[in-house]
Amino acid sequence: MKSDEVRYADGYLGVGVGDASASPTTALLLSILQESTGRIATIVFADRLGTSLEPECKMYRLAADVFNDAAMLLDCLSPALPRGPRVVLLSSSSMLRALCGVAAGSSKASLSAHFARWGNLGELNAKDSSQETVISLLGMLAGSVVVSYVSSPITTWTCLVLLLSIHLAMNWAAVRAVTMHSLNRQRANLVTSTYLDQDRIMSPKEVSMQERIFEWDGVLRWRSSSPFAAARIGLSLRDILASLAPAHERTGSIRDTEARLTRLIRLYSQEEFLVWYDAPQRLGHITLKEGAAAESQLKAWALVLWIGHRHHAAGADATSAVFETSLEVHRRTLQELSLQWSDYTSRLRSAGWDLDIASLETTSGSRIRLNASIGS
Repeated sequence: MKSDEVRYADGYLGVGVGDASASPTTALLLSILQESTGRIATIVFADRLGTSLEPECKMYRLAADVFNDAAMLLDCLSPALPRGPRVVLLSSSSMLRALCGVAAGSSKASLSAHFARWGNLGELNAKDSSQETVISLLGMLAGSVVVSYVSSPITTWTCLVLLLSIHLAMNWAAVRAVTMHSLNRQRANLVTSTYLDQDRIMSPKEVSMQERIFEWDGVLRWRSSSPFAAARIGLSLRDILASLAPAHERTGSIRDTEARLTRLIRLYSQEEFLVWYDAPQRLGHITLKEGAAAESQLKAWALVLWIGHRHHAAGADATSAVFETSLEVHRRTLQELSLQWSDYTSRLRSAGWDLDIASLETTSGSRIRLNASIGS
């Protein structure tokens, strides 16, 4: 049975079809509740995670299928529950289906742009639509044959779980096969750490075979090791200041009595960013200056990754690092990275990486504008 048929059949049961005590008004209110839940979920999801949909398009493409299959399972389970829990279950399935729509549509647009190598986006979408139509027709024909042999609940659930498992497995394989040429956070971790460790540039194909489809947001990994820290990019100046100097317990005001922020600004006077790695918290902070290019964002991420790795390698000493010691690590790492940066970016481009696409920010970030006299 097609997913739409399952959804509508169980949806009718959920709003009272077949129940003599149900009224048209109740059914209408339940339908409004489901629609409202789905639309609110769409708005919230797009607002909170809209920025991350393009950098993490592979993850959200597979997540959309997980959302859709989970919604289908909830629809099928709903007739077995009492009216109260059934309403909650159907509202949840409506919410999951709405999340599927946003994630699938946005990630599909990004993947289509990736595959349209010669600017033939319209042709690609037309052929993709035709392919979906053919697959849908074949699915209807196969379903018409199978449904005559599926009669008992055990057989129905066995077929459902089996087909959903195959569906997710095939989509996982399809997403896994996609080779992206932009550097998001995970790919930047893999490529940069391999270069610094082995003086070797990983190709987009190599990275696609090693990267995880689902990855924790902002984690720092050295090659394929376990996460040792996290980092955030696009932060405000106050976020860095809060990690440099303690805030007042009552007022929340910050007093930088040692002018730490000024010294940090001077260190990065020739860069389009500010970076500070909080060793005790194992958290990197990246603030971007106005007009920061995509390549500068990549340099900031590579810098915080290298600084974090050096603190992590230092072990227990890193957790008690004082400001002066940590600042010296920042200065030394920045100098070493700057000396290698031109060679690194040149080899990245030669390997097929597109450094003009900014794919490191997964939330709406901010930019700062500094007076020239501060960095002097």
